[in-house]
Amino acid sequence: MERNVSLSSGTKVCRALRARGHKAVLVDLFLGLENYSGSLDAIFDAPDGLCGDFTVARETPDIAAVRASRRDKSASVFGYGVLDVCRKADVVFLALHGADGEDGRVQAAFDLMGVPYTGSGYLGSAIAMDKDLTKRLVADCVVTPRWRVVTYTEGEIDAIAAETELPCVVKPIASGSSIGVSIAHDRDALRSALRECLAYGSRVVLEQYVSGREIQVGVLAGRAMPSIEIIPKTGFYDYANKYQAGAAEEITPAPIPAEWEKRLAEATETVFRVLGLSVYSRADFIVTEDGTPYFLEINTLPGMTPTSLVPQEAAAMGLSYEDLCERIVEESLKARRRA
Repeated sequence: MERNVSLSSGTKVCRALRARGHKAVLVDLFLGLENYSGSLDAIFDAPDGLCGDFTVARETPDIAAVRASRRDKSASVFGYGVLDVCRKADVVFLALHGADGEDGRVQAAFDLMGVPYTGSGYLGSAIAMDKDLTKRLVADCVVTPRWRVVTYTEGEIDAIAAETELPCVVKPIASGSSIGVSIAHDRDALRSALRECLAYGSRVVLEQYVSGREIQVGVLAGRAMPSIEIIPKTGFYDYANKYQAGAAEEITPAPIPAEWEKRLAEATETVFRVLGLSVYSRADFIVTEDGTPYFLEINTLPGMTPTSLVPQEAAAMGLSYEDLCERIVEESLKARRRA
């Protein structure tokens, strides 16, 4: 579902690394080298690293249609030639967001193949992708909104809506970029949200709605980065508002008291440590009027697009985008050696 976001991140990362003199190439996980006619031995010298012009549309892509378009019609997640290129690389920079990339399956495959990659390992990635499991593990360590998980069919929607405390946030259990997320203030809105979520599976998280300021905190090498406050122009920070330039005001460091910043940093580093993550991530919070940070979720492969948050936080630390990419590579190689 986050294919376009991944391609946008990958393009920017690839060009940044090439600008620093590295031999880098962008490889599409699903389509692979279908359109590459050169030699595999020369692929890292391909013009512009096989990068294209990718932007993130307001609508999510049809992944089934993308897979169906593959010429080899393979059932594999990996497109033609992808694993061949990855085996040749000194390290694979994962710019994959959402299922089939951020959920630990690609990481596990690379571990078995002995291919170094960036970011967290397979287990931490898998745990962090599951919103319920993440909350279960960290609920005793940080403050998080009340939640419950329901597994349901369309015929059970009315009963669930009748018994659920409002307002609430409805979330697919394992999606990113706020895909499928809705805030329901009344029963009709809740029923609509539950119907929509069935497109992403039969399990959803029903989470207490907490009113406050939306603040996110990146982690680099285990240490919290400066916080960033998100103020959408309309609605909440959904998929469209995340990736459309100008759709939200983003302020870093967040204009908050030093004590709030300290509590956010401590909560972020705690979640990072409890889940066994490594290298970098980004945690999402709602902070209430009294400065209490309510932890929502953590992303193990945060966006690296032109509008993404972690690069903005890095800039506030004095790290350019190119610096950030190189630092992620360096820390990832250390993490793989320790694994």
